[in-house]
Amino acid sequence: MKEIYLDNNATTKVDEAVFEEMRPYFCELYGNPSSMHFFGGQVQGKVVEARNRVAALLGASPDEIIFTACGTESDNAAIRSALEVFPDRRHVITSRVEHPAVLTQCRNLTQKGYRVTEIGVDGAGRLDMDELRGAVDDDTAIVSLMWANNETGVIFPVEEAAAIAKSKGALFHTDAVQAVGKIPINMADSRIDMLSVSGHKLHAPKGIGVLYLRRGTPYRPLLVGGHQERNRRAGTENAGAIIALGKACELAGQHMELENTQVKAMRDRLQKELMAAIPYARVNGDGADRLPNTTSIAFEFVEGESILMHLSERGICASSGSACTSGSLEPSHVLRAMGVPFTCAHGSIRFSLSRFNTEAEIDLVIRELPPIIHLLRQMSPFGREHLKAQQ
Repeated sequence: MKEIYLDNNATTKVDEAVFEEMRPYFCELYGNPSSMHFFGGQVQGKVVEARNRVAALLGASPDEIIFTACGTESDNAAIRSALEVFPDRRHVITSRVEHPAVLTQCRNLTQKGYRVTEIGVDGAGRLDMDELRGAVDDDTAIVSLMWANNETGVIFPVEEAAAIAKSKGALFHTDAVQAVGKIPINMADSRIDMLSVSGHKLHAPKGIGVLYLRRGTPYRPLLVGGHQERNRRAGTENAGAIIALGKACELAGQHMELENTQVKAMRDRLQKELMAAIPYARVNGDGADRLPNTTSIAFEFVEGESILMHLSERGICASSGSACTSGSLEPSHVLRAMGVPFTCAHGSIRFSLSRFNTEAEIDLVIRELPPIIHLLRQMSPFGREHLKAQQ
């Protein structure tokens, strides 16, 4: 059975061109890029090229790029660094809809005496900017807000939020793992201090990330014990993955327009036709500015896990929310923060597309999903009651 993969916010297929770029750096060119000899030096040259490619996608300078192991490490490094840089500031601000990589760390900080404010969102998932303005004060060390939500695709006004943070001398960090490669980013014309990237969200392999660190921003490394990354992240460079990420960033820049035209058009058609075919459904985040590849649709009176199981039997891969919270029986914290009703939050499905999806795949999902929802509603006590009321 050929899979139809619509779970690209969880992880993406490694582009074959990316794989070919990294392939020689395992069994052939395996030298340590920090070594003095020619064998390591040729790898170092490719690492430099990769750093330049990542910087180009972000509109940054190569020296502002720190390679990490993943987006989660980048998030943790940014927040912990800010707290070390400002030891007298004991206040951290984030949002209620952050990825667990940020939210869990912030909540853990409350056990160490820090004051943490979680900014709310409205029914469409838009950040409450008035609440943010009122929360930032002279005790705030860092404001960490995601650029785009991983479940709904809703985009936050991070530049405006960064300006608010900077007005009180706080650092601003954004978890941009879902935004990079999908929407244009130019750090040269930005007030953001730190930004997290995850390679496997943009067709590079898992196990590689980036922390963008604006030049001049005070920083304390999370990992120490080596000179790598200009003493900002110790540990032997994951050269193959770094080289792959560089290639993936180069391709992401080349495909940016396609992401916002063809991919967006497929996402819009999928959303429109499912909404037309299935009654009592709603788009989570509708009306807000969203990523071009993401739609989260709530189907009332059914369980998301049951929908996913039936889709999986037909070769269709989607998600009920963040892959990092899968397995939890609790409804999504993102949808709860948005005030999505209980009967909708439990039946929400996220479809996240990529440039590798086709119109024929979208046609198949549009054909297969409506009868699945109808079947599950007939089996559900809430659904049966609802269908009976319709008759």
